Amino acid sequence: MAPLTDTTSPFARREILHPGAAPLSVSAIHAAIRNDIIVLRLRPGTRVSENELARRFGTSRTPVREALFKLVDEGLVDVWPQRGTFITHISLQAVRRTRFVREAMEVAILRRAAEQGLPKASLDAIDAALAEQEKSRDDPERFTNADDAFHRAFADGIDVGNVWSVLEREKAQFDRIRFLSLPNVTPVATLIAQHQAMVTAVRAGDIAAAEQATREHLSEVLKVAEALAATHPELFIKDA
Repeated sequence: MAPLTDTTSPFARREILHPGAAPLSVSAIHAAIRNDIIVLRLRPGTRVSENELARRFGTSRTPVREALFKLVDEGLVDVWPQRGTFITHISLQAVRRTRFVREAMEVAILRRAAEQGLPKASLDAIDAALAEQEKSRDDPERFTNADDAFHRAFADGIDVGNVWSVLEREKAQFDRIRFLSLPNVTPVATLIAQHQAMVTAVRAGDIAAAEQATREHLSEVLKVAEALAATHPELFIKDA
C-alpha cells in the first residue's frame, strides 16, 4: 500500500505540496486527507494532529480544521473533546447503507445512459478509465482512482455530474472496503469484466442489461465485507 510513484497517469495520486507553492484550498486538503484514509495510509484508530497536518500542507490550522469537519460529516473522522481527532473504524452497517444508496443512484444513471446514449467525449473517458484499470491491475490505489473515473464518466455523460459529488460523500466507508479487497480478495479481472459488461449494455442501448450489470457489479463489495472484517478486525467497529 505504498504511495504511487507513477505520476504520468492522469489517475495517479500526485504529490500535493511543493516548495514555494501557494497554500492549498480546503477542498484540496480535504481530498488529500480523504484519499489517505481510503487507501489506509491513515488507518482506523489513528490520531491525527491539526498542527502536523498544517505543517504538511504548508498552511494554517483553520483550513485543516474545516477539511476535518467535512470528513466528520462523511463518517471518516471522529472528534472527541479532551481526547483528540481520530480516524474512524469501518462500519459494515454503513457499508450496507451506502451500497443501497449507490445502487439506486447508479442504476438510474446507467438506465438513462442506455436510453439516451452518451457523447463521444464520455465514451472516450470511459474507455480511457478501462485502459488504465488494465494497466494498474497490481496497484490498488491507481486502480481505485481509475474505477472512480469510470463511474463518474457515466454521470457526466448524462449531465448529472453533481450526482457524483453526492455519491462521493456517501460512499466513503464503501471505498475503504473496496480498496482493502484489492487485488487478492476481489479479483481485478472480475471487476474489469463487469465494467465492460456495463459499457457494452450502454453502447447497445440495452436498458435491462445495463441495470443488471450495474447491480451485479455493486454487489461485489458485500460479498467480501464480512470476510474482510474477520481477517482485519482491527480496522472494523462492531456494529450494534
